[in-house]
Amino acid sequence: MGLRRFLEQLRSEGVLREIREPLSPVYEVSATVGKEPTLFTDVNGSRVVMNILGSRELLAKALGVPHDRIIHHLSSCPTEGEVKIVGDSPAKEIIEKPDLSMLPVLTHFEGDGAPYITAGVVVSEYEGVMNASIHRLGVTGKDRLVARLVEFRHTYNLHRKAAENGESLPIAIVIGIDPVILFAVSTRVPEGREFNYASALRGEPVELFECKNGIKVPHAEIVLEGYIHPTEVADEGPFVDISGTYDIIRKQPVIHLTNMMHRRDPIYHALLPAGGEHHILMGVPYEPLIFNEVKKVADVRNVVLTSGGCCYFHAAVQIHKSSDDDEARKAIEATFAAHKSLKHVIIVDEDINIFDPNDIEFAIATRVKGDEDIYIYPNVRGSTLDPRSENGIGTKVGIDATMDLSKRWKFQRVRRPKI
Repeated sequence: MGLRRFLEQLRSEGVLREIREPLSPVYEVSATVGKEPTLFTDVNGSRVVMNILGSRELLAKALGVPHDRIIHHLSSCPTEGEVKIVGDSPAKEIIEKPDLSMLPVLTHFEGDGAPYITAGVVVSEYEGVMNASIHRLGVTGKDRLVARLVEFRHTYNLHRKAAENGESLPIAIVIGIDPVILFAVSTRVPEGREFNYASALRGEPVELFECKNGIKVPHAEIVLEGYIHPTEVADEGPFVDISGTYDIIRKQPVIHLTNMMHRRDPIYHALLPAGGEHHILMGVPYEPLIFNEVKKVADVRNVVLTSGGCCYFHAAVQIHKSSDDDEARKAIEATFAAHKSLKHVIIVDEDINIFDPNDIEFAIATRVKGDEDIYIYPNVRGSTLDPRSENGIGTKVGIDATMDLSKRWKFQRVRRPKI
């Protein structure tokens, strides 16, 4: 589809908000943006787009499926699709010396440690192994960034391997890409298969072109080439993360940029930290993983990472329960196994709308007996993003909010007669 074509679709459907007032990238854009897809046409003279995947409805538009069928589409889609190597790209319209001051990189909040690239996909390769993933990238100079590399994730491992050999890790950062590719690289798939998965989701091959440093990337509005230094580090943070609270300052690897290319009048894509698009891209990719894991132990019907749980810490799992044996407990443990950072999960019946917080609360109110239906798992690995954890160690809670089938009559909800 491509970013521009998706924006044209949103514009034609009347859902793209356009703001032509001149704005500064320092605070003003983040202070102005709401929840709808928004194109800012004059941010220090540049164009900035936000919230293109800010809701399930928008993600469904990009995927071409009904919004209530996202989980079924994602959980059944293969991870193998064909990619196509091409010789040229619209991203090569302008090629110049890297200068990040030319880009409208946003400073979102008053406590931010730096302007941050938040929707940049870092594509790296070492010894024939490729990875593509989103990393927050703090601007520390005209041609330097500091990257948050989460420990033992794929980019971290590639960088560590290169560093052990005394080598830099070559990378390219793409900004403003097809929203389906953006979603695909946010998803846990077999290593090096992110673009293949994107092709499967799109139903057609993703085109990749080769940068000067050999890294192959998809068409984009902006491409930054460079390398992650093997030993150089800098302070990274503070940065507002998924919970809407500040993450800690860490020493993180430094990126040196060697080349910059972009389209004429490029559209810079930015994610608002802790905003809807951040939640969708960080949380929804876990839903098919949970769905497929729970499917091994129960008849799962749907999964959602709830917005009140930052689309990351809380899951609601809908199952068809066939007996009063341990189906719900097994579903709880399968959910935690699929998403290690999850904090709380609630298992509900088919008659509960997991997209309605009131319906979920109703299930807790009418189907939970605290001393029998709540499972507590203390001192286990969670997420460092949870403010209540201690270095990522915390307590997980699973709630069985399914009805007692032996007394189904006590729990079935009355329905109004149809006249």
